[in-house]
Amino acid sequence: MSVKESLESFASRVVQQSKSNLSKQRKKDTGQLYNSIKAEVKVSKNSFTLSISMEDYGAYVDKGVKGKSSSSLAPTSPFKFGTGNGKSGGLTDATLGWVQRRRIQFKDRKTGKFYTYKQTAFVIARSIYNKGLKTTNFFSRPFENEFKKLPEQIVKDYALTLNGLLKHALQQ
Repeated sequence: MSVKESLESFASRVVQQSKSNLSKQRKKDTGQLYNSIKAEVKVSKNSFTLSISMEDYGAYVDKGVKGKSSSSLAPTSPFKFGTGNGKSGGLTDATLGWVQRRRIQFKDRKTGKFYTYKQTAFVIARSIYNKGLKTTNFFSRPFENEFKKLPEQIVKDYALTLNGLLKHALQQ
């Protein structure tokens, strides 16, 4: 197996396991993040480049987000709600779409009437803002596991490639 094939195999396994983790953890709402996970290996004259890409918000899903008042769901996350960096109301807007797709409506305990989707989204978004988003490691875990296997495989494959080059060079 060549170095390029080893890198392609590594990337393919990471992508496949990441997508599988999203499905198993029920994080595949619209499929946008799932479908955006892609890998590419480029071979140049003197180097190899491996890139794995996904939607920007994939980092938040992977690492989680600390809440404004609690960080128990994502204690090691570099992200935190309430820093003032995000768009005001952006979480409620994103939650509204999720609530509508899932057709979730809370009920008022006193009156028995259903909340509107917007009211339900606000309640959920407020909870997420305060408590945070749980770390999933849907990408980190497969990457780290496959990376541990990679060096030994690359060294082996690279040595084979060098041997092949040396044999070919010596024949001429």
